[in-house]
Amino acid sequence: MKPPPSGDAPPARARLEVPRLWASFGYAWAGLVRTWQSQPNFRIECTIGGLALALAWWLEAGLVPVLVMSALVLSLEVVNSAIEAVVDLACPEFHPLAKVAKDAAAGATLLAAVFSVLVGWWCWGCRCGGRCVRRGIF
Repeated sequence: MKPPPSGDAPPARARLEVPRLWASFGYAWAGLVRTWQSQPNFRIECTIGGLALALAWWLEAGLVPVLVMSALVLSLEVVNSAIEAVVDLACPEFHPLAKVAKDAAAGATLLAAVFSVLVGWWCWGCRCGGRCVRRGIF
């Protein structure tokens, strides 16, 4: 059965609006800058991610797993910061459900960080031993 005809015109296709796109990128960049400025854990995780990339390059291991896991951890840290800000805005005083939301977001970041370490060990396990022995480190 066909729907009844309507006098409305068919929806126009979405078109790329460059000024709006640039504004969106600007808002996203502002969010990253604010996270960098206000969240020490984000800065620590960026540093660890950079060191992991340097180690992957030195070991001649795959950079893609390091990039993917670093992006996951950093993205979850940004989401965690956003959730904390919204919870603080909605509930300035202590509330058990606010604690649940904040703890769950932090737990997601922790879980990604732990799995990042596991992925690193899996990717670099035997390469580190051989590389370090050849260079006389061990």
